[in-house]
Parts: sequence; structure tokens; C-alpha cells
Amino acid sequence: MAEYISISPDVEVIGGVINAVIAGVGDECIPILEKYNLYPIINEKWYKQQDFLNAFKELNEGNFLNLVAIGMRIPDNAIWPPDVKTVHDALASINVAYQMNNRNGEIGGYYYTQTGPNSGTMVCKNPFPSNFDYGLIYRTVQKFRESTDIQFVVKRDDSIPNRLTGADSCTYNISW
Repeated sequence: MAEYISISPDVEVIGGVINAVIAGVGDECIPILEKYNLYPIINEKWYKQQDFLNAFKELNEGNFLNLVAIGMRIPDNAIWPPDVKTVHDALASINVAYQMNNRNGEIGGYYYTQTGPNSGTMVCKNPFPSNFDYGLIYRTVQKFRESTDIQFVVKRDDSIPNRLTGADSCTYNISW
């Protein structure tokens, strides 16, 4: 599925997630959020996912790092399942959290596979931009690792087709 294009026009995102945009980019993004009817943000209100994706696209035009920064704020602004304790739990629950924060139709998902005691692969098959997904995965590992002393790597697997080259998904290799 293409970046920035909602799978269904009925899909919505919860307002609390939109706070990650301001947390990641700062108040200068407010005019863009207003343009797409995403501001003022009401945490419990549902907003059109396509409007959210349109704002992402415009924010990316200014600087792709904006999307990484926004992705890094999602784990601190989204609703998470209460039983998440380890990095593997957290990575596996990204899809659960995604499903909890988006609704009304096909939304795609995040599909995690543990590949070793301290490694895994995440396939991101959703309409969100690859750079956003990178930030989301990076911060999730950072947030849920057992110690701040543990080093980790999140790397998009560019040896296979990805959304940046027109594919339906991006794959990330994660190790810690």
C-alpha cells in the first residue's frame, strides 16, 4: 500500500496520537494540523486518518526527519496494552496498539517476528510513511529495553522492495 493514502476513506485515528505531531515537531506544525482539521486536538475524538496522512505528507516536504521525530513520540502518546514488559512484547504489541488507535475499516498493520533472543523483524504494511515507522520502532525499543545501557539497532531492509520504492510494506531488522 502506498505511503500517505488511507486504505479506506472511513478510517479514523484517535486524537491522542495526533499529540505526537506537536511533541515531535513543535508548535510550528499547528498551521498544518489546522489546515487538515486536526487542531485543536481533543484526545478522545476520532479524526479522519487521511487528514492525518495529508498532514504527514506536508510535514515530510519540509524535512523527512519530522516524520522520524513524530514516530518517536507515538509510544509516549498512544494507548498500549497493559501487559507489555519486554522489547519483544512491545514490538509484538505495536500492531495491537495500532489497532486500538485506528478504526473503521482496513488499516493495515505491523507484523513482528522474533528472530533470536535479542532480535526481530518488523513488517510495516500500512499507509504511514517509512520514516515515521522507523521512529516508532526505534522509540519502542528504546522505551522498553531492560536497561539504558543496552545498545540497539533498527535498520530498514533495503535489499527487498519497500514503500519508498513502491512496494506495499517496509521491513525493519531490529537487534539489541
